[in-house]
Amino acid sequence: MEIRRDFYLDKLIRRKNNGLIKVITGIRRCGKSYLLNNIFYNHLLESGVPADHIIRFAFDSADDMYLIGESLIKIEKEKRGVDPEKFMAYVRSKVTTDGMYYLLLDEVQLMDCFESVLNGYLRKDNMDVFVTGSNAKFLSKDIVTEFAGRGDEVHMYPLSFSEFLKAGQYTNELSALQDYMIYGGMPQVVSFSNKKEKENYLKSLFQGTYMRDIKERYNIRNDDDLSELIDIIASNIGCLTNPTNLENTFKSVKGHSISDTTIQSYLGMLQDAFMLEKAIRYDIKGKHYINTPSKYYFEDVGLRNARLNYRQIDGGHLMENIIYNELRIRGYSVDIGQVE
Repeated sequence: MEIRRDFYLDKLIRRKNNGLIKVITGIRRCGKSYLLNNIFYNHLLESGVPADHIIRFAFDSADDMYLIGESLIKIEKEKRGVDPEKFMAYVRSKVTTDGMYYLLLDEVQLMDCFESVLNGYLRKDNMDVFVTGSNAKFLSKDIVTEFAGRGDEVHMYPLSFSEFLKAGQYTNELSALQDYMIYGGMPQVVSFSNKKEKENYLKSLFQGTYMRDIKERYNIRNDDDLSELIDIIASNIGCLTNPTNLENTFKSVKGHSISDTTIQSYLGMLQDAFMLEKAIRYDIKGKHYINTPSKYYFEDVGLRNARLNYRQIDGGHLMENIIYNELRIRGYSVDIGQVE
């Protein structure tokens, strides 16, 4: 079953041939690769682009590595990136005629010097570049520096409720909403009909993918404090907090100290990995921002619930999180405040 992501497809279509590197970011497993290599690829074919003018390449594919004389296993053993010269030679062999070529690259951060390679392609009038990357090593905040202001970000979220409703083929919107509030909108979840399968998938995704990525990127050997912080944030979505309050919570509830600087650093890591988003306060009367306290929301409530083993299904706070995500998907900047 194909889940249509027309909202994001339209974003890519509008950015065609704009002279920038189109970078699809988002939390792991939200559907970035499928959007680029299937949905957008099919759109290009349907709009008349010849198949030999679309160059698709996945840097985590053993078959694609073979095409350029590389070995995925050898690269892993040697702890190195893909040789950019071999990749560029492959692309040159494909560009043989006139006309625009579309370069669709998946997990591009696995290639050495990928920033220089992609910036080089921008100088070619016949090349339009679209890429995705693992958010553990290829983050939204890095795009500005890595592509010297020539990166155009398309941030992708898990399924919105309307997408979830269509994909799940629900006949009852209320039952769909109940499922969405518990299991969230990760696309793979829709394919599971069994409750236990959904729960196990989300738990393994959280621990086996997201936590591992963060530990590898930031070289964290002992993640006990990070795990405790995630549990505290997950238990208090929709509540005002700041690093000092969280530091006090560690002291009173967890029985040990962790500095507010470390907490701030961990929160930044979780935001960089697109697991959390921060909403800061705006003083309506004073017409200025107040950076603390603030609120943190999960980009997917299913992951939040999985982290807490489905023990805190608070309808009010979950709905607040879902509404926040919906507004962000629609392109709004969301602040929090109080109307007296």
